[in-house]
Amino acid sequence: MNRLQNKVAIVTGANSGIGLRTAQLFAEEGAILVLCARRKEKLDEVAEALRAQGSQVLSIAADVSREEDCVRVVKEAVKAFGRVDVLVNNAGMADKHRPITRCDGDWWHTVIDVNQNSVYYMMKAALKYMELAGYGSIVNIASIGATRYNSGVAYTASKTAVIGMSKNVAIQFAGKGIRVNVVCPGPTLGTDLMANTLSSDPGEEQALKEHVIPMGKLGTAQDVAQAAVWLCSDMSGHTTGQALSVDGGMHAT
Repeated sequence: MNRLQNKVAIVTGANSGIGLRTAQLFAEEGAILVLCARRKEKLDEVAEALRAQGSQVLSIAADVSREEDCVRVVKEAVKAFGRVDVLVNNAGMADKHRPITRCDGDWWHTVIDVNQNSVYYMMKAALKYMELAGYGSIVNIASIGATRYNSGVAYTASKTAVIGMSKNVAIQFAGKGIRVNVVCPGPTLGTDLMANTLSSDPGEEQALKEHVIPMGKLGTAQDVAQAAVWLCSDMSGHTTGQALSVDGGMHAT
C-alpha cells in the first residue's frame, strides 16, 4: 500500500476496463488522480465513487485523439495539483481484426488517432512539466497484438508504434529522472473488447485457455493495473524502456 502516495497521476480512458481498474488501484495506493475519458457521465460516476473513499480526484471529459484536448488535460492537472508525476496512457480502441483489404482510409486514421496519436500528444504535453520537475513515470498500454502481429492491420500498426515511441522517449529522457515503459496485455477479462468477444462466441474463452494462453487462463484488468502500479512506483526506479507482457505466456510461444 501507499506505493503511489501523493503522486499526481493522469489516467486516460479511466471510465471502464483496464483504465477504471488502474484508477481504482492507484487510489488504493494513495495517488492523487486526474481521470479523463470521452463519456463524461460515466467518468463522473467513477470520480465520485473514488472521492467517497477519500481520494482526491479531478475528472475531465476529453477526446485524447485531439491534441488540444490532451494539452488541456495536462494543464488542468497542473493547475489543480501543481505537477504531473505519473501518466498512464490507456485510452484506445480495437479494430475487430480488420485485414488490410477491409481497412479503408477513414478506419485506418480513426484507429491511429485513438491508439497512437493520443499517446504522442499526452506524452508531449506531460513531459513539458515532468522535465521541469526532474521526475516522472509514464506507462503506455499497448497490446500483445504489437508483439505477435495477429490483430487487425491498423490496431497492430498503432500498438507497435506505441512500443517504438515509448522506447525512443525513454532513451531521450533516461538522464532526466523520467521513465517510460509499456504494458502489453493479452486477452483480458473486465474489458469491453473481451466482453463483446465472449458474448458473440461463447466458446472463445475455452479455446483461448486450451490452445493460446500457456498459463491456461485469461488475464484480468487487475493484472494489468498491478503491472502499471509497479512501473509507476519507485519500486521500478531503475526500469525504463521496457515492454512488459501481461499475457499468461503468449509472448513466449
